[in-house]
Amino acid sequence: MRRTVAWVALGILAGVLVAVYVRTRPNRANVPLVDAPTKPDARLLPDEARRDADTAGLTGRMAGSGQLVLPPPAPRKIHPLLNEADEAVLAEGSEEVRSTAAPELAEVIRAVLQAAGESDAPASLTIDYPLDETIFPPEIVPPTFLWHEPIEQADTWLIDVASAGESEHIYVLSPGNPPPAGPIDPECISEHNEIYQPTPYQASARSWTPSGGVWTAIKQGSVGRTSTVTILGFCSSEPAEAISRGRISITTSLDPVGAPIFYRDVPLAPELTQKGVIAPLGEYAVSLIGWRLRDISKPQSRLLLTNVPRCTNCHSFSADGKTLGMDLDGPQGDKGSYAIVPIAKETVIEEEDVISWNSFADKPKDHRTIGFLSRMSPDGQYTLTTLNEAVYVCNFLDHRFLQVFYPTRGILGYYSRATDEIRALPGADDPKYVHCDPVWTPDGEHLVFARAEAKDPYPEDGTLAERANDPTETQIQYDLYRMPFDGGRGGKPEPIAGASGNGMSNTFPKVSPDGKWIVFVKCRNGQLMRPDSTLWIVPAPGGPARRMRCNTRRMNSWHSFSPNGRWMVFSSKANTPYTQMFLTHVDENGNDSPAVLIPDSTVANRAVNLPEFVNVPYDGLESIRVPALEYLQHGIRGVELGKKGMLDEAMAEFEAAVKLRPDYWQGHLNAAVVLLDRRMLDEAMASLDKVLKTDPGRGRAHGSVGGVLARNGMLDEAMAHFQAALEIDPDEAEAHANMARLLVQKGMLDEAVSRLQTAIKLDPENARRYSELGTLLFQRGMLEPACEQFQKSLNIDPSHNDARLVFAKTLAARGDFAAAVAQLQQAMVADPNNPWRANDLAWLLAVCPQDDVRDGAKAVRLAERVCAVTRHRNPVLLSTLAAAYAETGKFPEAVATATRALDLVNPQDERLAQGIRQHLKLYRAGKPCRPLRNGPTD
Repeated sequence: MRRTVAWVALGILAGVLVAVYVRTRPNRANVPLVDAPTKPDARLLPDEARRDADTAGLTGRMAGSGQLVLPPPAPRKIHPLLNEADEAVLAEGSEEVRSTAAPELAEVIRAVLQAAGESDAPASLTIDYPLDETIFPPEIVPPTFLWHEPIEQADTWLIDVASAGESEHIYVLSPGNPPPAGPIDPECISEHNEIYQPTPYQASARSWTPSGGVWTAIKQGSVGRTSTVTILGFCSSEPAEAISRGRISITTSLDPVGAPIFYRDVPLAPELTQKGVIAPLGEYAVSLIGWRLRDISKPQSRLLLTNVPRCTNCHSFSADGKTLGMDLDGPQGDKGSYAIVPIAKETVIEEEDVISWNSFADKPKDHRTIGFLSRMSPDGQYTLTTLNEAVYVCNFLDHRFLQVFYPTRGILGYYSRATDEIRALPGADDPKYVHCDPVWTPDGEHLVFARAEAKDPYPEDGTLAERANDPTETQIQYDLYRMPFDGGRGGKPEPIAGASGNGMSNTFPKVSPDGKWIVFVKCRNGQLMRPDSTLWIVPAPGGPARRMRCNTRRMNSWHSFSPNGRWMVFSSKANTPYTQMFLTHVDENGNDSPAVLIPDSTVANRAVNLPEFVNVPYDGLESIRVPALEYLQHGIRGVELGKKGMLDEAMAEFEAAVKLRPDYWQGHLNAAVVLLDRRMLDEAMASLDKVLKTDPGRGRAHGSVGGVLARNGMLDEAMAHFQAALEIDPDEAEAHANMARLLVQKGMLDEAVSRLQTAIKLDPENARRYSELGTLLFQRGMLEPACEQFQKSLNIDPSHNDARLVFAKTLAARGDFAAAVAQLQQAMVADPNNPWRANDLAWLLAVCPQDDVRDGAKAVRLAERVCAVTRHRNPVLLSTLAAAYAETGKFPEAVATATRALDLVNPQDERLAQGIRQHLKLYRAGKPCRPLRNGPTD
């Protein structure tokens, strides 16, 4: 029989190999259209979120690079006047654009204009994009105009662009084709996302994208002055009658944007992840993240970096454009790693460019910090961040808003490049408050940040939030403060009037380059990824705050000022769940203009976030490489290939990894896994010998090698290495624990118990070993001593959920169901993102044989929530919901739910299928499913 291959990509857990991930990509494809609803679409979100489903009317075509799938072209209609042409142009008084309209079409244009002048009240045509009084950057590529026609008979439109004084006109006949659909990236299609389908309103829009010459002429005619755009609808067979009209004004600014935009290009492929980790994407999707640079005068962006095996996420640049700071989440698995690197045409992040926020001397014992929303100083000499943080994180399987996260505890600290030290910042280091989102004033003398009273991140009852802005989220509202930096000496924080004490959460401030204004995000609760977030502007010293005109009706955030201060870029989900980025012009008085979409920033099923202007020429940053992680790329790619059975290819990747980094012992270890699977014992042992030579902790190396051998059934060989580890260090507790695990595999439970007891004596503060001992005692039917061990484990580490869950089973086995329920409730509190914890509790409440503990109504509430979170696609969770329905007497619902669960069961999982069939017999007979001791999750 072929043995199961266990792969290691990032490390060894307690000497036993752990699988990293399996890539699954269902082969689904669909094509999105573009966007422009003016009213909510209830299909977009669950019932509880419909009040937030206010999508807005902006749009744009999208294109990407790489392996893309283009939508099938719609059948080309032959237009009665234009045939297959997209436009016919007649320019009068303009020398910048060439007329393309044939004489007969020129006559049609004049007839329509005359009819429009004679018509008293043509029907009102709605121009959805651009909005009235939009200001365009002088260098931006052509936008897509969108409108809605009220008269069914209209089949042709005349666009009249008149410069100030109407002395110059550009007339364009358009067939008003539907908005063009964008290409999709098939690699970003997953089980938990979908290609956005337009609302009926969006799909019914008409569109026109000016050709390059026409758009250039339109911009030239509107530079520093207002041009009027009038769209007239008519029937091609009766051009002498204008039946609809809409009008807006546009301006082209004298101010260029003047700098490229750096941003992340992200797949929205959510997976359930662990509590407290800001990582909603499935592991395979992380390597699909791209970092791009966009010059808005060019049709597409430049891909700078992709295929990074770790989540390199939040970034910032010094104001002078010379330094990049970026979270790296590596290279040794440290999520507090942060890269500070000089900007060059080819920017290279080496290991010596990486610091770790976890080297902060005043970090609490055993706390792992991430460094939240770090920010480079204007001169690139300091970096501010949030340290000692506790973060509320809830990850969802709904790609539309796939996560919420915000800190509830944390102080501000800074890193000095001159001293290579991380220190707390006085004035922003009070643990009674959470301090976050720090930014600098342009002179580097002061900082602005968000602050709120600190609290624990998760509610005591462990209730799962189902969506962003769910009332069950931990409630927190921040205010903005300003304080001096003073070379790291800090000072007294002062609240900023207009951005504090207003009953809302005020976060993510950005100070304008002239130092006059602060733009911040306001929402009901928390920060980041909020459906209701809006942009506000307030004078930097404080004062009345104004809601910015650029706001769309769905999630406005991640904003950044251009170096000249006249433009601001931000992100929004106004059009689709796949976030796009927009521009607004901001004048010296803080007045802003309607949002301008930056089109073609990515494909239709990827999202744009964290856009930031970079003060470098577009050609000054052509690529980013991360040699510090390249070896890991090969290692993880090898794991992927190995899981697919492509062992030759996997071996090549592991060899490439250890060539780049000879001390990458996981690479040698995984190579040995391949060789053992091929029965190449000598070669495998040679590779394992390299593990022993490269790992400086010799005992640990023997333990790792023993783990590989044990997983491959070579128990005697594994025993030899575990014994070698003990000979090197007889007092190494983990070596005794490894030996105990091997003895369990060999069925020598008494000896395993003795080894675990020795490990506990050597290291009495290790919660896991008490749990392992308790599990062994539970398996041997020794329930009372097992409970004692689980209690000791939880006394040391109350968050050790594995212990708590087996503890609950042990308590249930001895008939103490109330105590088992209490443990499962605490497990929910400790791991609120995990629907299985709520499922375990729901099952016990539904089927418990003890009447005063059983609670069918609560079981239904819990089971319905977890099934909603997982979109009713998991048969185990549905089986629990069916049992809960049966307990409350809802037998038709129980039958229907159990039937659906049975349909979803993997054909190979006969045990689960048989259990559900047995339950179905009970439900059809009108009987609840009880008393059962163990639930379907067993």
